[in-house]
Amino acid sequence: MKWQVEIYEARPDLRLSSSKAAAQQRSINLAISSRGIAALRAVDASAAERFLQTVIPMRGRMIHDKHGSLQSQPYDRNGQCINSIDRALLNVELLEEASAVPNIRLTFKHKVLSADFDQRVLFLRDGDSGTDIRVNFDLCIGADGSYSIIRRQLMRVVRMNFQQEYIPHEYIELKMPAGHDEHGNPAFLLDPNHLHIWPRHSFMLIALPNKDKTFTCTLFAPTVEFDRLITREDILLWFQDHFPDALSLLGEDKLLKDFEKNPRSPLITTKLSPYHYKDRCVILGDAAHSMVPFYGQGLNCGLEDVRVLLTLLQEECVVPSRTMPNSGDPESDPIDQKLFSALSRYSASRHEDVVAICELAMDNYIEMRHSVTTPAYIIKKALDHVLFSLTARGPTFLSSLGESLSRIAFPTDNPRGWLPLYTMITFRPDISYATARRKAARQVIILTTIARLGTVGICATSFYLTLRALRWLRSQR
Repeated sequence: MKWQVEIYEARPDLRLSSSKAAAQQRSINLAISSRGIAALRAVDASAAERFLQTVIPMRGRMIHDKHGSLQSQPYDRNGQCINSIDRALLNVELLEEASAVPNIRLTFKHKVLSADFDQRVLFLRDGDSGTDIRVNFDLCIGADGSYSIIRRQLMRVVRMNFQQEYIPHEYIELKMPAGHDEHGNPAFLLDPNHLHIWPRHSFMLIALPNKDKTFTCTLFAPTVEFDRLITREDILLWFQDHFPDALSLLGEDKLLKDFEKNPRSPLITTKLSPYHYKDRCVILGDAAHSMVPFYGQGLNCGLEDVRVLLTLLQEECVVPSRTMPNSGDPESDPIDQKLFSALSRYSASRHEDVVAICELAMDNYIEMRHSVTTPAYIIKKALDHVLFSLTARGPTFLSSLGESLSRIAFPTDNPRGWLPLYTMITFRPDISYATARRKAARQVIILTTIARLGTVGICATSFYLTLRALRWLRSQR
C-alpha cells in the first residue's frame, strides 16, 4: 500500500551472531498452517513460498505411551499437514524481507517508553546512547508482544476491557540432538513428519523437527511439578519414570545442561477489547491476544490479524497519504474517517474470533496431555471422521482459496456438511475461529445424541439377549 514504515525493535538485530544464543533459550517451535500461510501469501506470495522452503511438514501426531508404544493420529484425511519452522529462522527471514523493501526502515535497540496518541508522538530510548527521542507518526501499529507497552498506553485513552490469566503451568525447552545414518551423516532420531507427544495426564513433552535433523522439545508441566525437580538426580529419576524412551534420545548429560541453562517460562492468556484508538493506533498479535500454544495457532492468528486488517483497509479504500495536517489540538485535529472506520471494524469483528481461539487453545491442552490416549477420544474422533467422509462435498485446499482470501476476511460464513473442529481451525482460513467454534458446538450435540442412542441401543440389545438366554435356560430344565 506504499506506506512509509518505520519499525522500532527494543532488542538487538536477531540476524547478528551475538543475538542468536539468547534467542535459542526460550523459544517454543512454531507450527505454521493454512491460516498463517494464507496471510503471508496475501501480503507477498513470493516471500511466502520462500518461507515454505524452510519448513518440515508434519502430517499427524505421534503418541508415545509410557511403555514406548507409538500411535500415529493423522491430522487430515486428505493429507493436509501443519509445518514445523524454527522461530529464530522465521524471524530472521521476516527481517530480511522487510529490510529489502525500500519504504521500510528498521531500527533496533530502541525501546518505547510512552506514547501520546492525540499528539501522534512516540517516545523511545536509544539503547546504545541512552538518549530519549521523539518520533512522529500518522498510524501506530503495536505488535510488541504479551507485555505490550503500546497496549498499556492505549489503556490510558480508551475504555479497554482487559483480562489476563497465568495458568498454573510452565514450560522449559530441551533439545534432542541429531543421530547418524549408516553413512555417518546426520539423521533424525524420530519420524520427522509427525509432531511427537508424550501425554502424561497433567503434563506432557512434545517434539518438533528442525532442518538440522534435531528436534526442539518442550516440556509443559504444572509449576508444582517443576518445583519438585531440585537436584540432578530428581530430574533424571523423573524422566526415567515418565519419559524413559525420550530420555534415551535426549541424553542424560544434554538434558541436565538444558535444565540448568534454559529458563522456566510462564504461560499466559490475554483477552481485551477494543484494539484501536480513533485513526491513530491499533494493536495486533500477542499484544492484543496472548494465548497458550496448545492449538498451534499463536503465530497463525497473529499473521491472520494482518490479513484481516489489510482486507478492511482495502474495503475502506484507505490511502497512505495524510492530507489533513496535525494541528496538535486533539479536539480540532481532523480524523481520517476511512482509516477510523477500518480500525473500528477490525476491533468489532476480530474480538469474537480471538476470544474463541484463546479458549480453544486452553481446551486443547487437556486433549493433548490426556484425552488423546483415552478410548472415548479415539472413538469420538473416528465417528467425527466417518461423518466428515459421508457429508463432505470434497476437500477444500488452500490453493483454491488464495484469491478470495486476499479480498475478503472470511468468505465462508456458513460452512456446509460435517467438518471436524481441528480441520476448520487448522486448514480452513476461509472460516473464522468463531464460526468454527459455533459449528463444532452444534456437532458435539449431534455426537452426544448419537452416543446416547447407541448406549440405549446396546442396553436394549443386551437386555433382549439376556431374556432370550434366561428363557433358553428354563427350557433346558
